[in-house]
Amino acid sequence: MTHAPHGTGRILRVTGPLVEAEGMAGTAMNDLVALGEKGLPGEVVAIRDTVVTVQAYEYTGGLAPGMTVRPLHRPLSATLGPGLLGGIFDGLLRPLAAAGAWLEPGTLDARSGPERPAWEFVPRAGQGDAVLPGDALGEIRGAGPVPLLVLVPPGCAGTVENIAPAGRHPEDAAVATVAGTPVRMTSHWPVRSPRPVRERLDTGRALRTGQRAIDLLFPVALGSTVAVPGGFGTGKTVLLQQIAKWCDADVIVYVGCGERGNEMADVIDEFTALTDPRTGGRLADRTVIVANTSNMPMMAREASIYSGVTVAEYFRDMGLDVVVIADSTSRWAEALREFASRTGALPAEEGYPAGLASAIAAFYERAGAVTTLGGRAGSVTVIGAVSPPGGDMAEPVTAHTQRFVRCLWTLDRDLAYARHYPAVSWAESFSRDAAALGAHHAATDDPDWPARRARVAGLLAEADRLADLVDLLGITALPDQERVSVLGGRLVREGVLQQSALSAQDAYSGTEKTAALAEAVLAVVDRCRELADAGVAAARIEEADFSPLLRAREEAGPHDAETVQNLRENMLARLGEVS
Repeated sequence: MTHAPHGTGRILRVTGPLVEAEGMAGTAMNDLVALGEKGLPGEVVAIRDTVVTVQAYEYTGGLAPGMTVRPLHRPLSATLGPGLLGGIFDGLLRPLAAAGAWLEPGTLDARSGPERPAWEFVPRAGQGDAVLPGDALGEIRGAGPVPLLVLVPPGCAGTVENIAPAGRHPEDAAVATVAGTPVRMTSHWPVRSPRPVRERLDTGRALRTGQRAIDLLFPVALGSTVAVPGGFGTGKTVLLQQIAKWCDADVIVYVGCGERGNEMADVIDEFTALTDPRTGGRLADRTVIVANTSNMPMMAREASIYSGVTVAEYFRDMGLDVVVIADSTSRWAEALREFASRTGALPAEEGYPAGLASAIAAFYERAGAVTTLGGRAGSVTVIGAVSPPGGDMAEPVTAHTQRFVRCLWTLDRDLAYARHYPAVSWAESFSRDAAALGAHHAATDDPDWPARRARVAGLLAEADRLADLVDLLGITALPDQERVSVLGGRLVREGVLQQSALSAQDAYSGTEKTAALAEAVLAVVDRCRELADAGVAAARIEEADFSPLLRAREEAGPHDAETVQNLRENMLARLGEVS
């Protein structure tokens, strides 16, 4: 029998992404290893006696028993620093732009090489200053529209012994030394370990998405969590892309986890071409894309969402608001199921591992609004798409996810087939943040927000309650006031909630326009009720031309409340002629 070189192990068994090895004394859980001659990356996920189980992150074809396994004695980590913004990475956060058509097998850091990029560094601290974890030592300029800070790393405190002068420095060069610890512009952080914070906060600030169905009915707070379940063809990807384009976060981390390559290509093309309304530059310049598509190694999907949320925490620690969009967590859960079946773990419901619920909870727990170690306010908001097979909302991933998120935006197949987009179901969605956000709006910028939301939701619920009666008996069997409720539900759906992602006028709806549209519909419905109370037949009211009201969302610009108000007055005047 041949023996492996000193310090290395020997492969015993290979089955798909699972590799078992022996002879690796001193190896710890979650350590990285290099498999075979090409050094394929893998992570230690189990240790039993002398046998180590490794989760391989690349295709294991060609690996065979007897080949060497080299322990790297460090966990799977993300490289954090300048170069992230505007970049496209795989599930292990290896840059794809510099990798050619494919990453070479065994590549652990595609940025490694004899020459590292140089960035402009401007010091903020001076030699002899006393600093604590999270304090800013300097600023990196030219790395994107978002200012990047060089922070004192967690666990490090003391006196600044030296600091680099202003100018360009290689990203791996030490720009400061704190209590004997060198601090570089680029650092590494284990992706499975949340970055520490001073405290978690309860926030009443809303993440403004520009999508009326969400901002009006199911708002999400900064630092909160959202699940977006929906079957095939219900518009999940388009809705998530709209949020990524238009929400008011400082940084977007878009994780394409197991989705089709053409969809990720569309995301990249659109982000590259779209102008950022906040900076005037490219939207892609404040976006980090983690693309681990369906044709890439499956187990890298499992790491991709952790890589994405670690990047988000890096920017959060600088006092920024970050949104992580994971599309989709179902593909991530499928990777967990695949590996669990290889290990022989006892399957739970539908073959998923018994720890699925805990894994989902641990991922969403990394969201939050926080005070950072340096005393800044920052947040990570996590929005995860769920793709239930056959649209079955009772399947394990969807059911468990609903338990742990603050908001649920359920996409309805019937709405999508009726070409009502975004197809967010007002009956099956919820927002646990709505009460806190309503109180914040009422105290700050919009006192009427809670009442407006309640009235719109009530009108939709009443129209849905009557829909079955209409289908059974016909609209003419209803009393006049109930017929007005049915009409009001239609006006809300078509005049407020519908929104075209392809419209230059209506792809984004500012808070002023959203409020104006909702108030216009409510005012028109109130006028219709007054007419019904005055004895005007419901049929006469229904014959009125409501097209000016329904056209308002397309005729008014993204922030144009005045045009909506003018069309509202025009509509009310028309109703004044109904008798």
